Amino acid sequence: MKSLMNKRILVPVFALIFLVATTSFKSDFFEIAKQIEIFTTLFKELNMNYVDETNPAELMDTAIKNMLDELDPYTKFLNEQDVEAFKINNAGEYSGIGALVRSYDDRLLIVEPHKNYPADKAGLKAGDEIIQIGDIKVADFKENASDLLKGANNTSVEITYKRQGETKTTSITREGIEVDAVPYYKMVDATTGYIVLSKFNAKASKQTKEAIVALKNEGAEKLILDLRGNPGGLLSEAINVTNLFVPKGELIVTTKSKVKKFNREYHTKNKPVDMEIPLVVMVNGSSASASEIVSGSLQDLDRAVVMGARSFGKGLVQRPLKLTYGTQLKVTISRYYTPSGRCIQSLDYWNRDEAGKAVKTTEFNDFTTRNGRKVQDGGGVLPEVEINTTKTNTLTRALLVNHVIFDYATKYYYENAVENINSFNFSDADYSSFKDYVSKSNFEFETKAEIAIKKAMMDEGNVLFGNEVENNYRSLLVEIEKSKIASLDKYQKEIRKNLEDEIVKRYFYREGLYDYYLKNDEAIMTATELLSNKAKYSDLLK
Repeated sequence: MKSLMNKRILVPVFALIFLVATTSFKSDFFEIAKQIEIFTTLFKELNMNYVDETNPAELMDTAIKNMLDELDPYTKFLNEQDVEAFKINNAGEYSGIGALVRSYDDRLLIVEPHKNYPADKAGLKAGDEIIQIGDIKVADFKENASDLLKGANNTSVEITYKRQGETKTTSITREGIEVDAVPYYKMVDATTGYIVLSKFNAKASKQTKEAIVALKNEGAEKLILDLRGNPGGLLSEAINVTNLFVPKGELIVTTKSKVKKFNREYHTKNKPVDMEIPLVVMVNGSSASASEIVSGSLQDLDRAVVMGARSFGKGLVQRPLKLTYGTQLKVTISRYYTPSGRCIQSLDYWNRDEAGKAVKTTEFNDFTTRNGRKVQDGGGVLPEVEINTTKTNTLTRALLVNHVIFDYATKYYYENAVENINSFNFSDADYSSFKDYVSKSNFEFETKAEIAIKKAMMDEGNVLFGNEVENNYRSLLVEIEKSKIASLDKYQKEIRKNLEDEIVKRYFYREGLYDYYLKNDEAIMTATELLSNKAKYSDLLK
């Protein structure tokens, strides 16, 4: 009942306020004030007169979040706890147990314990389900239970968790956690250095610079910068990382907004580390925002060959604006444009389809790099060299989003002993075991074809065509369902890579995964081969 009222009463009023507020503030000041007064009166009368007890804080929180959901997924209201988490994420330091955790209503799932940090020292493994923290059962805790894992250094907390059906307990002593922007760098061969840049927090450019210098001291004459899976972060750090490879004073990003003060040009300000060293930048569908600024600008300036798969396509800039009582509004203030003038935003949140989903850009405009090469806007950064295993598809995404690959990796870990990384081999028999696991699981996903056919079947106009057409539709749906299982073979290379990545981390942590990459990752091997061929590398940039 409350949820229904939230959506019917509070959300329309809030949406109206915001739509009004997006016009010129001065000219519409009266209208803004009028709508705020209407809402204030409504909110007061609702809480005073509603038949049951209301929770004003919850009502307001729901109203705000529903309003912002109508805009884009990056415009968010941050309460005091969210503000603190936002600061920690950008700073790259916090006090806690040192593990990635996924929240559910009744449990917390350990996704990845970091090597030699508290969770790891206490024996927690990926796949463990935390059901109680101290005296508090996760199922009874109404807020985000993962906050209970944070706390002052050297404080301890008792954890009750389930592993493979068995309930266990352990004590974890919290400590300061350093979140490195560059978790790994190493030589691939005698002359090629490899750097993983996993996030753009405040440490990104400093740690990337340190890695470049260290690798050059080891003999690196060529570099691979891996931005795959990097979701972005600070705009300033994206510019500073790009600056490591291009001269001072170079235009990297232009932001355009309806608010004049947010219209800016961002130029590099520092002396570069190396403007000549051959460079390959690797991206995939999970490389977004700041990752796309770095890869897109280096591509536009013909400073690097981009390799992998088309990036995510986030061309929007957010800024936190302070509100009252320690809260903030993280709001999309502008679009950004790379040096060639293109905006790589993929989804149009302001022109949605009938289902209310953002429309994906299908028409691209052409731009040119400094050397005159053609690049396009609208759909992320498209690499010069595409690697099939780094691409995603509907099936692979569904297996990841529904945690099927994660759950199978947990099963594999407890059924197989792997002594060292060189002995690990995910065989054809293992993949057959995975296919059997999927077929017996409750995994389901709908393709675009299925959605369209089901919609057509529900259309009243189809009554005119009779049972024969409907039976044909149903037969087609059955054939599509069969083809999904066959797709496990069609997309085997992409799926196997994701399986291997998840499994290797279980035994050898993330550092071991990167060691595994150096000898087994198709993209790294292709990049190394390209960098060893000067003529081919140069031709790609001409």
